[in-house]
Amino acid sequence: MVRPVGWLSSKLKLNKSTTHVELIADQKAVNRLCNARFSTTTKNFINGEFKESKATKWFNIYNPATQELVNKIPQTTNEEFNEAVSAAEEAFKTWRDVPILVRQRYMFDYLMKLRENQEELAKMITREQGKTLIDARGDVQRGMEVVEHTLSFASIMMGETSENISRGIDLYSYRVPLGVCAGIAPFNFPVMIPLWMFPVGITCGNTYVLKPSEKVTGASTLLAQLLQDIKLPKGVVNLVHGGHDTVNNIIEHPSIKSISFVGSNQAGEYIYNEGSKHGKRVQSNMGAKNHGILLPDADKEEALNALAGAAFGATGQRCMALTTAVFVGEAQNWIPDLIEKAKKLKISIGTDEGVDLGPLVDAGLKERVIGHINSAEKEGAKVALDGRGFVHPKYTKGNFVGPTVLDHVKPGMKCYDEEIFGPVLCVVRVDTFEEAIKLVNENRWGNGCSLFTKSGPAARKFQHEIHAGQVGINIPIPVPLPMFSFTGNKDSFRGDLNFYGKAGVLFYTQQKTITARWREEHEERSKLSTAFPVMK
Repeated sequence: MVRPVGWLSSKLKLNKSTTHVELIADQKAVNRLCNARFSTTTKNFINGEFKESKATKWFNIYNPATQELVNKIPQTTNEEFNEAVSAAEEAFKTWRDVPILVRQRYMFDYLMKLRENQEELAKMITREQGKTLIDARGDVQRGMEVVEHTLSFASIMMGETSENISRGIDLYSYRVPLGVCAGIAPFNFPVMIPLWMFPVGITCGNTYVLKPSEKVTGASTLLAQLLQDIKLPKGVVNLVHGGHDTVNNIIEHPSIKSISFVGSNQAGEYIYNEGSKHGKRVQSNMGAKNHGILLPDADKEEALNALAGAAFGATGQRCMALTTAVFVGEAQNWIPDLIEKAKKLKISIGTDEGVDLGPLVDAGLKERVIGHINSAEKEGAKVALDGRGFVHPKYTKGNFVGPTVLDHVKPGMKCYDEEIFGPVLCVVRVDTFEEAIKLVNENRWGNGCSLFTKSGPAARKFQHEIHAGQVGINIPIPVPLPMFSFTGNKDSFRGDLNFYGKAGVLFYTQQKTITARWREEHEERSKLSTAFPVMK
């Protein structure tokens, strides 16, 4: 398979006569993936072709562990953006009429290509985003599961009918596509989140314009290449790069009917509010502060393992990370054991064997995370385990922060009230289960929460009284599988219809209702009447 410039996993050698990169197929000579000393520029994918941008502004992507320049990302020009939307508009004219079973077959072929390239995608994620290779494989797998679920959309998109609602009149409804849809993806899941978006949208009959995060574009480039490989009709999916300017173009373009967004509250609130003002349907997944409650009757070892894994996995860069541990009563005696587990986690470049935590995505996030730890200390929290001073002996310039545990955290502290998005666990101590539930419910976010217990009645009380949208019982990261939907709520979500599953199909379609009368030849014709029609 031919790869576009911007996707490379072999040894690289710059062609002096051009800016292109020549692939050399000698695997023994391949540099270590995350130490590859090269850079290139990323192309947009418009109307089925990769195109060099005429941008005057560029974003640099650096390897999070080495700070070496990996890629340069264009701020897509207005003309290029409009070209992408026009291509999607033109493609929609025919794509909407492609039978649903045929659209599903495209997704079946795409799923096979994703499986074939799963390892390549994972390595690209590790190289640009920094997460461990095993975690990156999970990123790809969970995205593939959404594509797999699109193969069942024919039944989910079925309409409704009612025969003879009045004499000779039938009423029936269809679910029809919206038109051109857009997705704005985050940096922390470079494959999974885009696969929440465009496969669902196009299987429902829409066409798509996707903007990946300007911090991680390599995986999206390969996703687009795989669409070429299955010969998806040109213009059905388009890829445009950039920052705020591209976001504003998505919000303001009158031909774009819907926006799917995953990211921070600051950006998500803006996109939801401005997108809605421009008449667009918007689903916006945003920040979180997910709590894990540990009752004294829980399986101690299993609960602490789950908590440490969910708090520090992906270096805390997950909207479903379990960032706040609520120890109830005697369970507080387990806190030292939790700290010991965190101390043993291995921190290194994502491709190293047995590594648990990689670097943060960029230096700005590292600075922000350390700032939250500093503020916690000033506000009275105890830094029971401090990862601020961690420096990797080999990758000294890496964006590393070691696992950090903040004890005696309380609401009102910045570290509790704000999403940190790093390997920092806030520990809150309460006396009773009721206090723990009240604490979680008073938090403004509602992405997820978990309870660790052996008590069935306690678990039932928890699932009934807790407000968060995704609830785990002895499960640390309760992200639903694609036959359900991602159901964050409160300040973690804006919109009416959630991502993927049945809710995803509803988001990417609208209902069309037909009331039909076919008069028999022998029936008397209706008389002219200005009265409001009543079914008889």
